[in-house]
Amino acid sequence: MKSKIVSLSNNREFKSLLEGKKITNKYSTIFFKKLINKSSNKLNISFVTKKKIGNAVVRNKIKRRLRNIMNEIIKQKKINLKFCYLVIAKKVIFDDNYNEIKENLIFKLKKTFA
Repeated sequence: MKSKIVSLSNNREFKSLLEGKKITNKYSTIFFKKLINKSSNKLNISFVTKKKIGNAVVRNKIKRRLRNIMNEIIKQKKINLKFCYLVIAKKVIFDDNYNEIKENLIFKLKKTFA
């Protein structure tokens, strides 16, 4: 099942997600919650990197990596599209191997797939 990734846009949506459930791992913190007004045929996910992590080039590279990982997960697994996700990256994500990050993220996201 191929799904398009759609980013969250309103400040209300971000605040609402921060009140939802949370999963933390070595590379990121993932908040997820069902939002009423969101489309269930698209993956609603946003990636956030803090300015403390590095300059704009570093932060954008991290977000590109996370987007690519999520595109691969969409192709391989069935994702619950009723949930909206917010992924906040940690500094360690820039230095580690892509495959290691991917495996760790898949392992943690399996808890939200059900």
